Amino acid sequence: MDVGTGCGQGAAELGPCHPLTPAMMPTSVSGFPRMEVSPNCTQDGGGLVLVRRQPPVPPGLREMLKARLWRGRACSARGAWALVQDLLPATRWLPRYRPREALAGDVMSGLVIGIILVPQAIAYSLLAGLQPIYSLYTSFFANLIYFLMGTSRHVSMGIFSLLCLMVGQVVDRELLLAGFDPARDGPGPGDNGSTANTSAAPALGPQGCGQDCYAIRVATALTLVAGIYQVLMGILRLGFVSTYLSQPLLDGFAMGTSVTILTSQLKHLLGVRVPRHQGPGMVLSTWLSLVRSAGQANLCDMLTSAMCLAVLLAGKELSDRCRHRLKVPLPTELLVIVTATLVSHFGRLHERFGSSVAGDIPTGFMPPRVPDPELMWRVVLDAVPLALVGSAFSISLAEMFARSHGYSVRANQELLAVGCCNVLPAFFHCFATSAALSKSLVKTATGCHTQLSSVVSAAVVLLVLLVLAPLFRDLQRSVLACVIIVSLRGALRKVRDVPRLWRLSPADALVWVATAATCVLVSIEVGLLAGIFLSLLSLAGRTQRPRATLLAQIGDSGFYEDTAEFEGLVPEPGVHVFRFAGPLYYANKDFFLQSLYSLTGLDAGRVATARKGRGPEARVSEGDPVEGTDLSPVTSTAARLMPTVASFHTVVIDCAPLLFLDVAGVATLQDLRQDYRALGITLLLACCSPSVRDTLKRGGFLEEAPGDAAEEGQLFHSVHSAVQVARACHGDQTATDSAL
Repeated sequence: MDVGTGCGQGAAELGPCHPLTPAMMPTSVSGFPRMEVSPNCTQDGGGLVLVRRQPPVPPGLREMLKARLWRGRACSARGAWALVQDLLPATRWLPRYRPREALAGDVMSGLVIGIILVPQAIAYSLLAGLQPIYSLYTSFFANLIYFLMGTSRHVSMGIFSLLCLMVGQVVDRELLLAGFDPARDGPGPGDNGSTANTSAAPALGPQGCGQDCYAIRVATALTLVAGIYQVLMGILRLGFVSTYLSQPLLDGFAMGTSVTILTSQLKHLLGVRVPRHQGPGMVLSTWLSLVRSAGQANLCDMLTSAMCLAVLLAGKELSDRCRHRLKVPLPTELLVIVTATLVSHFGRLHERFGSSVAGDIPTGFMPPRVPDPELMWRVVLDAVPLALVGSAFSISLAEMFARSHGYSVRANQELLAVGCCNVLPAFFHCFATSAALSKSLVKTATGCHTQLSSVVSAAVVLLVLLVLAPLFRDLQRSVLACVIIVSLRGALRKVRDVPRLWRLSPADALVWVATAATCVLVSIEVGLLAGIFLSLLSLAGRTQRPRATLLAQIGDSGFYEDTAEFEGLVPEPGVHVFRFAGPLYYANKDFFLQSLYSLTGLDAGRVATARKGRGPEARVSEGDPVEGTDLSPVTSTAARLMPTVASFHTVVIDCAPLLFLDVAGVATLQDLRQDYRALGITLLLACCSPSVRDTLKRGGFLEEAPGDAAEEGQLFHSVHSAVQVARACHGDQTATDSAL
């Protein structure tokens, strides 16, 4: 008999000692309608037999390769257009665009995002150690490319503070190795020129250019390598990799990097110059340098920072409380930046008080340049965490907004889109980019319907690039640092989730805390690696020691539940029903046996081994089929005369939670059955999924028999049917033994 694919607890099963009659068929199997039996099914003594569908014969390797090659050679206009639509999803939805329904919302959200994007792009240039013009380039090209290639309707692509910090650390390291001074990042006390003036720096770097020129070359080389990684991940269909970055890991990583970003901006708030520390302990070293330099703080920058922080935090709090009444969020950053720029320009704060300012921001576009191959080889390892973090955040945000708005995204296409947002702009003096949560939330709240809003945002940035960029020359860097710090408010607030996370899952809370602490105390790259390692270790731990319980029947029903969790359950005399709530593989096979032996009160392996050495009598009876796999009541006299070593005669394993088996798992079940057989105990499996059943068949667990008879008496459709068969067969054997 074949057991089919069902696995309900209340189903009945046909066994050789317990035929299944139509009256015993349940009306439902675990809540599903009753299974209809094919009219071609045969009947054996009034019982119904389930007939398995024969799977199609899989094609051979030669035929499969030939079909794929032929499909690759086949070319048509329709196939080519479908390929273009897959690579450029905008060609699919743009012809169906409905201006009356979506245009107003897209234009409004695009304008708002563009207004927010400009001050943030200028501010985040501090994190990357680059000039503000490059941040504007990055925002412009990223929005246009994602408009063409992205599958999410609501994600905002552009400057992301975390990636800017990671780029900035690599840029600072390479500047130090080239002989430049990364601490000299803008006009401050004693400087009368702009950042574009490199006369005070070493004459020429290794690439034949000054500090700013060399910095952007390092950033573009790093961005191109990271983009290539992301494109390759998309081509190889590795979009699922981002799912292994769990939410606690990402939240802890965001928290740790937010503290690092906050620390890096304190020098701008205070108006002091401290060296940019590299390597492990960067945060602690920076704090020590700030404490030693606190006496040199610029009073003008400190007052400006205090006022800007107060206004920005008040504006954010007001926007959060009134977000249901406001159609668009308050442009607090833009108002603060415009006001601060006017005050700094007319008050001549740089000349009079030595306040550090942004410096000259040129207009227009620079000619494209190929990233330096030598620098690309130098940053090939630094690009790995950059690519992984950018793709993980982008895919997770795209999927989050897709679920909340009822559409789907393609993870592999998102990888291609994010990768192209890095590869192509790298030739136009841009650096790494990805999706950003804060701007995506604003984009959704302002009525965005499609990625056409990204084109509007790019137009706003283009206006600044061509006309308005020089107006920000006198903007104080302390104001830009305030914008960055306020944007970290959401990530820093995640620390309040740790107690709730601990109550829900201590393992996830440990991943969160360890990732954040490692990012702060060591470095963000090591923090990411530590978070990934702990997440995988937590996953392995949960599968290595899953819950193991004994089940008992609920009243007279065909359902069984945990005896340790529910009261009043009566176990079947002589039968132990064991449930192992996890896969059975090489890492937990010992725990599986320990749990089974502990719950049943019998170490079958040890007792069976001890019995083998008792003498010829035991060795003779050892090979006999004591209540073997066919559950036949006719057994050898030696087997029947062997003394019972346990108070039970059958062990039923509920395989419903058994997700998969490997070679070690199959071998464990085979050895267990052999040990139980030597002790006169029967081992039965119930509720095996098709994949588990096929693994058992391929692994040799099912003994040889013609047709489907190999599964008869070994695999059962439900726990209840296995218990019924064990009860009936043991009763028959007891009667036979009494007669003898």
